[in-house]
Amino acid sequence: MKAVQFAEHGRRDVLEYDDFDDPEIDRDEVLVDVKAAALNHLDVFTRMGLGALSRLELEMPHIPGSDAAGVVAEVGEDVERFEPGDGVAVSAGLSCGHCEHCRDGNPTICTEFQIIGEHVRGVHSEQAAVPAENLVPVPEGVDWETAAAAPLVFQTAWRMLVTRAELRPGESILVLGASGGVGHAAVQIADYIGAEVYATASTEEKLAYAADLGADHTINYDETNFADAIAEATDGRGVDVVVDHIGKATWRDSLDSLVKGGRVVTCGATTGRDPETDLNSIFWNQLEIYGSTMGAPGEVDDVLELVWEGAFEPQIRETLPMSEIGRAHEIIEEREGFGKVVVVPDSEL
Repeated sequence: MKAVQFAEHGRRDVLEYDDFDDPEIDRDEVLVDVKAAALNHLDVFTRMGLGALSRLELEMPHIPGSDAAGVVAEVGEDVERFEPGDGVAVSAGLSCGHCEHCRDGNPTICTEFQIIGEHVRGVHSEQAAVPAENLVPVPEGVDWETAAAAPLVFQTAWRMLVTRAELRPGESILVLGASGGVGHAAVQIADYIGAEVYATASTEEKLAYAADLGADHTINYDETNFADAIAEATDGRGVDVVVDHIGKATWRDSLDSLVKGGRVVTCGATTGRDPETDLNSIFWNQLEIYGSTMGAPGEVDDVLELVWEGAFEPQIRETLPMSEIGRAHEIIEEREGFGKVVVVPDSEL
C-alpha cells in the first residue's frame, strides 16, 4: 500500500508518500480501506518530535494521522460490531481498559493513554489496522470528508465544554482560535448549548466564518487585545468560560478575561506549554482550571451522532491528495484558512 511516512523527525521535507508494508490485523482489529483522512496540529508536533514524543521513541518509519474514515475490508476473529462493507470513522484514543480510571469510565486519563498517530502507527495511508473499539459507525449519506474531519476535534471540544467546564445555557464563553479544528467545533457546540459566544481569529474572513457557525461576538486578536475587548464588551465582568488551546501566548489574557469564579479549560498548547501565570489572580478570583484530552466513548458517540444528523458541520478548508502531504502540513503550520485539512489516498482520486 501507499502511506504518508517519515523516517526521522524534522521539517516538512521528511514527509514522504510511498510504499509501506500492508497492515495485518490482530484478533480484535479491523482492516479499513481509508477513503479520507484529516490533519490536526498534533500531526505537526508528531512529525517534529515535540510534546509527548519528547519522552518516547517511535518505531520508524512512522505513519502519522489520528483522523480517518473508510470502509471495513476485513475483521479479526473476535470482532462482532463490524463486518466488511461497513462505513467507519476512527476515534484515536487508546486506553488500557483495566486501570482505576478506565474502570470508572474515564479512559482519557488512563495511566497508559495513547493516541493513534502520535504514539503508535497512524491512519494516513491507503489501509489501516485499527482496534474495533476505536471505530465509530458512519451512516449512509455522510460523506467521507466529513466523517474523517469530525472525530478528534468534535469529541475534544464536546468533552471540554460539556463534561469538564459544564457550560450552561445563558452563560458566556470565549473561544480562542476559532478558525482551527477544535476552535470551530467549540463555537458550534457552545451555540448549540445556548451560550453567548465570543470568538477570536486573525482575519475578518475567519471571523465571518465563526459568526456563521454561531459566534455572537468576534475579536480580531491581531488588531485588539482580546482580554481588553472582553472587558469592554462585558462592562468589566468577564466571561464565564474560556477555551484556550493556544497556551503560552494567550494564557495570562485568558485568565484576565474570566469573571470571578470563572473557568478556563485547555486541551493543548500550540504556542508553548510553559506560560507565565499569576497565582494571585487564580486564588483571589477563585478561578477554576480544567485540563481535557479528547473524549470517552459515550462522549464520542453523543457528539458524532449530532454531526451525522447535521447539527454540527466540520468545515473543510482544503482537500488534497495524500501525495501532497507536505502542503497539507504547511496549511496547518501557517494557519491558512478556516477549519480542517483533509487528505485523500491518491488511489481514491
